[in-house]
Amino acid sequence: MARISLIAVLAVLCVAYAKKKAAEPDPKECEVCIANLEAVDKMLVGDQKKDKAAVRDAIGKRCTKSGFGSEWKPNPELTSPKDVKMCYYFEPIKEAITVPFITGMPKDRLCKRLKKENPEICEVKYPIKIEKKEGEEVNYGKMRVKQLKQILDQRGVKCTGCTEKTEYVKRCQETEHLEM
Repeated sequence: MARISLIAVLAVLCVAYAKKKAAEPDPKECEVCIANLEAVDKMLVGDQKKDKAAVRDAIGKRCTKSGFGSEWKPNPELTSPKDVKMCYYFEPIKEAITVPFITGMPKDRLCKRLKKENPEICEVKYPIKIEKKEGEEVNYGKMRVKQLKQILDQRGVKCTGCTEKTEYVKRCQETEHLEM
């Protein structure tokens, strides 16, 4: 009887731990959206953060050089192609961004709300940065398979037939010379 209750307690603890692990948010989720909204926020001063027109104009200044729709041209100050892509998503939904923005909604919650309408908003992520010092090798073995796949994708390399993590690690090492 004691053994059964001990097993039941362990099972409950395992389930609780798994739920806690699953509830932890991905730190890179919506990172490009949040970064662009933060940049818009920095452009606004004082009372402008509560003014719809000022927020809409700030989004426009951040994102657009000229045009709309198929004529849209991104702001040349946007250095990352991921920021350009996010601005392309922001342009037609300025109003949907403006209203929660002026109420002071946190940027991560605003992005998650936008994600309900357009799931692609939170799928845009900045490239993985690999910090490598002279003479040192990157330890790809410590990375997750998902990250290894992203690195290979950024390098424009396919890993056909790769099923094990060691195969992805080996392919990353082989293609290390390619620029990301």
